[in-house]
Amino acid sequence: MRVFVIRHGESETNRDKLWTGWLDAPLTEKGRADAALAREVLAKAKFDKVYASDLVRARCTAEIALPGCTYETTPQLREVDLGSLAGKPIASTTKEQRTLISREGYNAFGGESNEAFYNRVVGFMKKLETEEHQTVALFAHAGWLRKALDFAVGIKLPRENVCCNNCTVAVFEYEDAVWRLHSWINPD
Repeated sequence: MRVFVIRHGESETNRDKLWTGWLDAPLTEKGRADAALAREVLAKAKFDKVYASDLVRARCTAEIALPGCTYETTPQLREVDLGSLAGKPIASTTKEQRTLISREGYNAFGGESNEAFYNRVVGFMKKLETEEHQTVALFAHAGWLRKALDFAVGIKLPRENVCCNNCTVAVFEYEDAVWRLHSWINPD
């Protein structure tokens, strides 16, 4: 099975450098253009199943990148829950808070811990293992995509070492009970 995980296009909160998480932020015009670039990357694939996060930025990206597609929405593909940080400027977060977030996640702010978020992502990937699809598209978020990468390669990669632009397309393969990263594409 091949699983294409697509990060959504630029949202208004991405543009404004705000913490987003579960906020339902729409795409910007650039975000719509990002999704059109992803359409070019996805054009050769024939998807048996398409899933999208239930947040508008992921759904809109799916509709632009795969025009006319039928997709199933699920909150399992949502970004990490940031709790009280959602909607606040990223620059307002202190160095101590960023260290705490890196170590534990967002539970100190009423959101998800790193462990809970990772388990949610892995749970969805394990669900895919039981399905009979050959090619699947998942429209999700940067954090979700990074956790899927950690799962597939078997180690936690430092965030600063993985470029994950809006509408990055990662292709994972699942064969013989093993997940592998096939490709990682950051559209221009």
